[in-house]
Amino acid sequence: MKPRAVRVPGWISLLAVAALLAAALALWQLYAGEAGVQRQDAVVDGTPVTVYSPAEGASGPPVLIAHGFAGSQRLMEPFALTLARNGYTAVTYDFLGHGRNPRPLYGDVTAPVTEPGSAGEALVAQTRAVAEYARRITGRQELAILGHSMATTIVARYAQLDPAVEATVGVSLFAPTVDAETPRNLLVIVGGLEGRLIEEGRRVVAMAAGIEPGAVQPGRTYGDPVDGNARRLAVIEGVEHISVLYSGESLGAALDWLDRAFERSSAGEVAVRGPWILLLLAAVIALARPASRLLPRVAAAWHGADASWRTLALASGVPALLTPLLLAPIPTGFLPVLVADYVAVHFALYGVLSAAALWWLGGRPSLRRLGGRVLPEGRPWRLALAAAALTGYCVIALGWPIDRFVTSFYPVLERLPLMLAMLAGTLPYFLADEWLTRGGAARRGAYPATKLLFLLSLGLAIALDFEGLFFLIIIVPVIMAFFVVYGLFSRWAYRRSGHPFVAGVANAVAFAWALAVTFPLLGGGQP
Repeated sequence: MKPRAVRVPGWISLLAVAALLAAALALWQLYAGEAGVQRQDAVVDGTPVTVYSPAEGASGPPVLIAHGFAGSQRLMEPFALTLARNGYTAVTYDFLGHGRNPRPLYGDVTAPVTEPGSAGEALVAQTRAVAEYARRITGRQELAILGHSMATTIVARYAQLDPAVEATVGVSLFAPTVDAETPRNLLVIVGGLEGRLIEEGRRVVAMAAGIEPGAVQPGRTYGDPVDGNARRLAVIEGVEHISVLYSGESLGAALDWLDRAFERSSAGEVAVRGPWILLLLAAVIALARPASRLLPRVAAAWHGADASWRTLALASGVPALLTPLLLAPIPTGFLPVLVADYVAVHFALYGVLSAAALWWLGGRPSLRRLGGRVLPEGRPWRLALAAAALTGYCVIALGWPIDRFVTSFYPVLERLPLMLAMLAGTLPYFLADEWLTRGGAARRGAYPATKLLFLLSLGLAIALDFEGLFFLIIIVPVIMAFFVVYGLFSRWAYRRSGHPFVAGVANAVAFAWALAVTFPLLGGGQP
């Protein structure tokens, strides 16, 4: 069966126009939301820092804003813009080993933040340096501090050590050092879908209020901000661990809390960016459909395994079970990056097992077919060109909005070797999986079925080593989203090119890129 002749349906052109208009609208709204705010980048003791301040001059104190595990300062921009638009000087920064910070995170990542030599102690020291910088540029000693997820442990500990911290905001808080009296004026913001963290928020508020956790009423302030002993639990309904950062209610709750703590009033303007960011990303994803028509034709006929459900079960289901079992007793922490090295090895072994099963079952691409018959006129450059074009779209067209409005996506030089190491893992998986799930007679639903099996395989790996792979729980939803987006790219690229290796290469690079730039760099026991 041959790929369809080149023809551009009318709805494809309409989709392209609609996507471009949606992207333009989203960009206009996002940049308009930054009006009136000055942004200045700096480096403090090697730490990348961004200062957000109102153009007409700050009337409020500085507020330090810290991101969570595998995040970056860009992820916290909604809070920074909200506070700056209301008179505060907001200071964001990349933790050691995160974002564009070239220095690795050192110390024991499993040790409590209060233990000497722990990674938490290093992050508290880094926060102290940024706080001193904020004081120098604003001329004010009092400050507030806000953190998300992992950072709540760090900011709470720093606030306990620095008496000039007048207020602390913990978003998705889990901070074991919090006691009944410190830190001062603590607000806990939790998504309504974060059940366990809601209970943690109740516990933290209850210990200061002298009541049972079950009696804590969300939205009620216990204590007095003037005395420094105020606490409140804010539960933001309908959001989870990441979307809580973009909720207007979250932003408003943090602003109101700081206004109360510093006895000031503000305009109450919040920087709601989430819907516009989603519109921009959706527009870029949708634009890939008409853009795929520009890819060169690679194959003279549809190519792939044409796998039956039995073949799919053996070539993907068996690796899904064997991969975590085989890797469980083997140390995989061979790269200076937390958790991602295991994910890369998981991809690699899964892919090798799938390819071996395909070879044994006869669904492999033969060397003769990879010669002149697969590539029209014997020109392999078509495959390379198509793969490079799709990879470029993933990294540039989709990567730029992520890097500019969501989180750090373009790496520092120190992470480039990691990309190659990650690619050695992702490439076997995606080449094998793309071939397995494609073909003129490919089974409907084969592509999502193999991705589900991979996610279940990761889940089994976490269950077998919960302590060592706990952080994978955080990124499984991200991997799922990537599978959906890059699955669409794969489908559209295959329809045009006729060859599964176009998307196989592109998706392998995209996943390797994301793994290499997202997970924290580690540097051992000393700086």
